[in-house]
Amino acid sequence: MPGGLKIRYRKELELHKEELDKGNLPPAWRHLELAHILGQPWPVEHSQVHWIRLKFGIRIKDTREIIGQIPRLLVGGVKSFVGTIPVGNTGGADGPPLRPMKIPEDLQAILKPYRTDK
Repeated sequence: MPGGLKIRYRKELELHKEELDKGNLPPAWRHLELAHILGQPWPVEHSQVHWIRLKFGIRIKDTREIIGQIPRLLVGGVKSFVGTIPVGNTGGADGPPLRPMKIPEDLQAILKPYRTDK
């Protein structure tokens, strides 16, 4: 992952943890979605977000999220490696894993220099 993106990616994970520690689940979830969008093209970061999401699901005892994250964790990094990711997908079990989604405008500007599907 390029250094400029890694800074924002790590910030989203940090904000996720801060919100989670305060018990603010919706904002914690949103930061994971943003981290997923940022990290999705890179195998390590993509897999890391799914691991954190699996732990999130376990923490809040959300069976759907736990079950949904297991296959995403197993194949997400591989899909990044071969370049077959659904761009913009937020990565949660609350949405189809293969559906491309609109990237939020603030992230579009950050990602633009690194995107190969422009």
